[in-house]
Amino acid sequence: MAHDFNSRIVIKVIPLFDSRSGAALPRPPAAYVAPTGTVLDTRGRSLRDLRISVTDRCNFRCVYCMPKDVFDSDYQFLPHTDLLTFEEITRVARIAKDHGVEKIRLTGGEPLLRKSLERLIEMLAKLDLDLTLTTNGSALAQKARSLYDAGLNRVTVSLDSLDDATFRAMNDVDYPVQKVLDAIATAAAVGFKPIKVNAVVKRGVNDHDIVNMARHFKGSGQVLRFIEFMDVGASNGWRMDDVIPSAEVIARIHAELPLQPIDPNYSGEVAERWRYADGSGEIGVISSVTQAFCSTCTRARLSTEGKLYTCLFATTGHDLRGLLRTGARDADIAAAMAGIWAQRADRYSEVRTAQTAGMKKIEMSYIGG
Repeated sequence: MAHDFNSRIVIKVIPLFDSRSGAALPRPPAAYVAPTGTVLDTRGRSLRDLRISVTDRCNFRCVYCMPKDVFDSDYQFLPHTDLLTFEEITRVARIAKDHGVEKIRLTGGEPLLRKSLERLIEMLAKLDLDLTLTTNGSALAQKARSLYDAGLNRVTVSLDSLDDATFRAMNDVDYPVQKVLDAIATAAAVGFKPIKVNAVVKRGVNDHDIVNMARHFKGSGQVLRFIEFMDVGASNGWRMDDVIPSAEVIARIHAELPLQPIDPNYSGEVAERWRYADGSGEIGVISSVTQAFCSTCTRARLSTEGKLYTCLFATTGHDLRGLLRTGARDADIAAAMAGIWAQRADRYSEVRTAQTAGMKKIEMSYIGG
């Protein structure tokens, strides 16, 4: 059962997929009207954020996401015909909005590799949602103006170190850090403000650069966020010993650049926010490993080929593309999404162990971060 908070009417959700196998169930009768409005999962969490992967390809081979020994020249990426079309993506987004989604983030892979992405942004911008994108920055300088003009609200750039040798080693394609910094400057000049800069921290790899990065972006108007190294997917060789807890990140920065905690921007925000005591900006930390935020997670993910995942650490997804391409009505798709969310009970980060970390999970490059 789920509740529509606008009318306080109890809605009976009729799923179109078996929750265990993912197999399609018989369609409801033609007179059935799919529920809209807020839907709660089994832990009372609403659906507010939809992350959409527009491609499973990337031109980087970051060691914590797409290591070269797995994603090599023989790796079979999805054929273009398997990818959701822009029209299909927009249709899902519109239906998701009816269920309470307020924010859409375009991800990948590297989303700027998707041809004519600006057209998708124009289509999604008409839905009047908070529309954001995460990129490695390699094509941002060239595309910042067209993305902004198309209606993109905000942009997040992944940048794991300011030390050039470290950054080149982490992206593993010898891409220089200065090009990403130039892209951030270009995007800011176009009008994207503030730009969020995400750094995944791995012990012994780039943690030596934590304070230097904080000092560089302090007073810049950009918001730097440090992310704990996570066991996403099954290819990055994750070990707990490699994790730098966010508390340690804050302590290192605070020792040189005093910080003060500040309230989240909204309920369910994943980043814990801190501001510089002298008022020169803020930073954030995302602590999925040491401070699980499963209890307030409001995010779903739509994969490149149209599967809906209710957790970043999921092992299986629910096929929406099959409905989209076999004549399903909006009501059918709405019912399917509501049914999937209503049965959600995910809490991976709360129960993480060395054993769960070794599960065969979906790769982050496939469902987006």
